[in-house]
Amino acid sequence: MSDRRKFIKQFGSTVLLSSAVLSSFAEQETHETRILQVEKRISASDKIRIATIGMGIMGFNDTRAALTVPGVELVACCDLYQGRLQRAKEVYGNQLFTTSDYHEILDRKDIDAVIIATSDNWHSTIAIDAMRKGKAVYSEKPMVHTIAEGLHEIKVQQDTKAVFQVGSQRISSVAFTKAKELYKAGAIGQINTVAASFNRQSALGAWQYTIPTDASTKTVDWNRFQANQKVKHAYEDNRFFRWRNYREYGTGVAGDLFVHLLTGIHYLTDAKGPEKIYSIGGLTYWKDGRNVPDVMTAVIEYPQTTEHPPFQVSLQVNFVSGEGDRTSTKIIGTEGVIELFGEGNGFTIRKSKMPIAPGYGGWDSLFTYPEAMQKKIITDYNQKYSTAEQTAPKMPDVTYTAAEGYNASNDHFANFFDSVRNGKPVVENAVFGFRAAAPALACNLSYFENRVIHWDAENMRIISV
Repeated sequence: MSDRRKFIKQFGSTVLLSSAVLSSFAEQETHETRILQVEKRISASDKIRIATIGMGIMGFNDTRAALTVPGVELVACCDLYQGRLQRAKEVYGNQLFTTSDYHEILDRKDIDAVIIATSDNWHSTIAIDAMRKGKAVYSEKPMVHTIAEGLHEIKVQQDTKAVFQVGSQRISSVAFTKAKELYKAGAIGQINTVAASFNRQSALGAWQYTIPTDASTKTVDWNRFQANQKVKHAYEDNRFFRWRNYREYGTGVAGDLFVHLLTGIHYLTDAKGPEKIYSIGGLTYWKDGRNVPDVMTAVIEYPQTTEHPPFQVSLQVNFVSGEGDRTSTKIIGTEGVIELFGEGNGFTIRKSKMPIAPGYGGWDSLFTYPEAMQKKIITDYNQKYSTAEQTAPKMPDVTYTAAEGYNASNDHFANFFDSVRNGKPVVENAVFGFRAAAPALACNLSYFENRVIHWDAENMRIISV
């Protein structure tokens, strides 16, 4: 820890709280800024050698975030497009080992951990193979392509005892950490609803990614890409480079974005999952051959448990939103709302508490009664309730923003590598990751099958009704 700063509180191994503390929710909410500790010395024996499997957008971004952690070294990369392997060497050096066969990565004895950032349909298969080879695994979300894969992957992790962390970074965000503290302390009363959205308004946001000029079966290992598919398709540029648009390889807006929203909600509330899931949607604008919707809304019901009261969640993704690119999660309680914005870099708390007295006048039936009766009701009311009891408390808003340039992914990787080094529990294990992924994937089932999905959150299975 740097001796140049005084810190009040430490979160995990990397995130620290600056000098301002929230000492009272009703009277003295204070704006905070947290900063990332980077001055941690690592000995040579603590070095972690990693490989990234899947060098697409997330692969490069995850690798960049992983290498912000001291003592982490990239030694190998795998991808099915030759141009990405060439680019990896341009960025990380010609000494980098590259391959299109992920088994060659797993067979290397000098690799301690792998980042799995492939298309969704390969997440579980590669993760299981990696754990059985003794590798620590950082698996991009969703950890499974189908709900049926989840329990098996969890069992493999438990049997091998491999370090396994799911890559949905909100659970490591300093903003979500602080929001959870305030929520648990009763800052918004009792939760009853959550409204969360992840909207976009651009071609790139809608997954129309740039396709390389040399895309073909000469540069893409198409057969390996679809090796685990029952139905084989002829090579198409879009199917490989824009795989999120296809159910065969991706999980649509639900698996890409709902899972982020649910991860944050479950983390804040300690929820294990819902009991009922229903979604609607459609392909409204990006009619480019994709077979997943570009607009989806889900309504999800959480039952009362020992961890939380019953509450309802509405999730929305809109890929042609006139609001622009905007992400929001509103945790709504009986006395206020926590609104988390962006990728987990900040939040606001707005409070609104009802007065003790029920009130009269305004949009009320009082004026419809005889005048003498109105006067008596008002007199009795004022005798029963004091002025203070008739007045709604006024409470200031809380605003929290992480330090400029803060990136929750860096912290998520710091937590992962701390587990690899020290054997401490990961922040997002296989059970938590599946409990966030399964309801998101159930939204797809509900949409395509037009039915309510009943979910057993404790045992992590669909209930037939």
